[in-house]
Amino acid sequence: MTDVTRMDAAALGAEIASGHLSAVEVTRAHLDRIGAVDDKVRAFLHVDAAGALAAAGAVDERRAAGEELGPLAGVPLAMKDVVVTRGLPSTSGSKILQGWVPPYDATVTQRVRAAGIVMLGKTNMDEFAMGSSTENSAYGPSHNPWDLDRVPGGSSGGSSAAVSAFEAPLGIGTDTGGSIRQPAAVTGLVGHKPTYGGVSRYGLIAFSSSLDQAGPLTRTVLDAALLHEAIGGHDPADSTSIDAPVPPVVAAARDGARSDLAGVKVGVVREL
Repeated sequence: MTDVTRMDAAALGAEIASGHLSAVEVTRAHLDRIGAVDDKVRAFLHVDAAGALAAAGAVDERRAAGEELGPLAGVPLAMKDVVVTRGLPSTSGSKILQGWVPPYDATVTQRVRAAGIVMLGKTNMDEFAMGSSTENSAYGPSHNPWDLDRVPGGSSGGSSAAVSAFEAPLGIGTDTGGSIRQPAAVTGLVGHKPTYGGVSRYGLIAFSSSLDQAGPLTRTVLDAALLHEAIGGHDPADSTSIDAPVPPVVAAARDGARSDLAGVKVGVVREL
């Protein structure tokens, strides 16, 4: 039997949409995986099992009613704790915000929910995103699933650890000066910092508001593109949001996977 926690997000979404898998069984499998390994990995600060199963059940009900589902509907996600989530703790890795449960969602959270993506919980991070190793969380460090004696990068190390430990196929991090890209590099993932203004900052607990961007952490380029398209786009609540359509990154990812790379040149920086 296929272990659904090893499947990529695009494949899971397709199986859920076809009815070959239910969103509830996919969510339960990932919650079980969290229960099995997260005491060592320490990716999550808060797991919302009840909320995740309710969201998954709603996706299954929509499919049963004949509704056409989006490509990531029913797919589980790990959310960095710097992104505000209505009804769930949002600490930014700090004791200063311990116990704060926001009454509103960040735009990123709203778009995750609207896409039918199942939010499993909130992930660990360097306090207020000020770090590069996820050792500086007020709630203790996260660990690299490939070697628990090493760091998962930061400041989005909880999300990178969750995705690389197969606790979730999708993760969201934020990047000011490398906090998506560097954790992806050290945990073997795809990490993408969108163009500034491409993803709304409304509801992000700011580190440097002129640089911060939320973006995907995934195991494939296509999954990153799918998540980017789900969360990107203009938002009137963010004055720096780009008022333009989201670039067709999913089509580009699919085309790139089919393309002939003969003749492509790769630049290697030997000295900085």
